[in-house]
Amino acid sequence: MNRRPLPVAAALTAAAALLLTACGSGDDSPKGNNKIAGADSSATAKPASPSASPSDTAGRPKITLAKDMQNVFEGGKTGDPVKDAILHDSSQRISSLDDAINARSLKRPAFGFYNAEDAALSAAKWVQGFFDSGITWTGRVRYYDRKVTSLKSNVATLTYCSDESKSYNKDLKTGKKSGEVANSADSLVFYNTRLKKNSDGVWQTTDVFSQRGSKQCQ
Repeated sequence: MNRRPLPVAAALTAAAALLLTACGSGDDSPKGNNKIAGADSSATAKPASPSASPSDTAGRPKITLAKDMQNVFEGGKTGDPVKDAILHDSSQRISSLDDAINARSLKRPAFGFYNAEDAALSAAKWVQGFFDSGITWTGRVRYYDRKVTSLKSNVATLTYCSDESKSYNKDLKTGKKSGEVANSADSLVFYNTRLKKNSDGVWQTTDVFSQRGSKQCQ
């Protein structure tokens, strides 16, 4: 099976071995002048209301992926409008990284709209790795077992798994695909994320922990 690089955050030992396996600790800013658009957004927010579903009034930016990039998000409708809003904004945050990879720019509005604090820094480093290596990704990534495990006022914890077995790295010049793994379990990644609701009602991801090959996703 094949996979694309591990998104956003992973063990530093893995980052040392493979450039695109992780974003690292987030201590280093991206190279050049590719400033993150909207990343200074405040995460200070009003208390979550019962009708906290995603709102068009937040001026949500458009996300555009390449035709051969497909993210599939399972679940998302819990019956609780607050949890549904968290799940929605988390999925948009994931796609915002791929939007930046596709556009070859960290200035994409969605990137800073859905990413904040440490998550924004580590995500920027990860995306920059694609730019520096001259690659993108192609195929299908499935996100499943998405659960809001904690919710207190404007702060939430969300866990989920991804299956990257049908996705690949792709060289932009040659079109050649890569990313084979010997163990199929390495295509499965567990995520534990923290989100904060900002003053515009957007649930921004602020922290991400990930573990490839986790038994929780098998």
